[in-house]
Amino acid sequence: MKVTPLSLRKKLALELWRQQDKIARKEHPLKQLFWECTLRCDLKCRHCGSDCKMQSESKDMPKADFLRVLDSIARKTDPHKVFVIITGGEPLMRRDLEECAKAIYDKGFPWGMVTNGLHLTPQRWISLQRAGIHSMTISLDGLQEDHNWMRGNEQSFQMVSKAIDMLVAKEGFLFDIVTCVNRRNYPKLNDIKEFLISKGVKRWRLFTVFPVGRAAQDPDMRLTSEEFRGVFDFIKGTREEGRIRVDYGCEGFLGNYEGEVRNRFFSCQAGVSVGSVMADGSIAACASIRSDYNQGNIYEDNFMDVWENRYAPYRNREWMRKGECKDCSYFRYCQGNGMHLRDGEGNLLLCHLKRIKEAE
Repeated sequence: MKVTPLSLRKKLALELWRQQDKIARKEHPLKQLFWECTLRCDLKCRHCGSDCKMQSESKDMPKADFLRVLDSIARKTDPHKVFVIITGGEPLMRRDLEECAKAIYDKGFPWGMVTNGLHLTPQRWISLQRAGIHSMTISLDGLQEDHNWMRGNEQSFQMVSKAIDMLVAKEGFLFDIVTCVNRRNYPKLNDIKEFLISKGVKRWRLFTVFPVGRAAQDPDMRLTSEEFRGVFDFIKGTREEGRIRVDYGCEGFLGNYEGEVRNRFFSCQAGVSVGSVMADGSIAACASIRSDYNQGNIYEDNFMDVWENRYAPYRNREWMRKGECKDCSYFRYCQGNGMHLRDGEGNLLLCHLKRIKEAE
């Protein structure tokens, strides 16, 4: 694939980053642990790539089962250096969420959560703080009409707006807003930016849909190549303004946009510094990976034994050097893109650099 040449300065920076990444893959220190605490969700979002339902056939993982995982980790590493991210489904669907979170905190693990905010009432917010919450990510996919269209609920925008006000009011609390850019909200990114700034939001993260789950068959979710590139130009311009910190999500090698649309160069940390425990007990990596690259199961394996001795497909990505990646000169930096962008046969679902190139 012919791509836009990197500037010399960019290439030198990427080479230094590549060396750091090689060390990280060798040492693979566990820094983040996702816990998919439930598969239940109170929304049915158009872009959802998971299997979540209001009434899931799978039961929530018992608190005690996950706490045993944390005990396994604490015997091998400092729990204060492993950040637990509670996700789902929708974590607020669990009535015992605060009880679970407090137990995580009491074991020395800092924790945060990802939520759609629909049921983040003032009472729940207070109880989450009492349970030691460190950070939160809330989804906002546009202003009222567009967000509610995306989320399939007429009350969603109103509840998210109120939730943002509560988080902003908590001085020093770390949170960000995440937005899925699609064909409907792309022309209104500046309006969303101004709304967030007016609310006092300091951190905003944008991501684009990858072709998995409901989004795969929805034409409203897939940006044109020009719009796709336009997202990065928008982020770059907004960062130069300095009024709100905006980043592109962690996926995708972006060529000359690297270092300009997020605070780090691209490297997929799934299985390198990021692990996860899924709702069925599967030991995995990034919670966004839907194909089966699981490395074990907590009901059969010790989590830290798996972390230290398995994860070969994550830490050595040479197996990805096939198809359109086979002869790509940028593979040395990209390493085959994110693990969540590989299907069950290992084929690449989306190349960010290729899409950027299509718009030139």
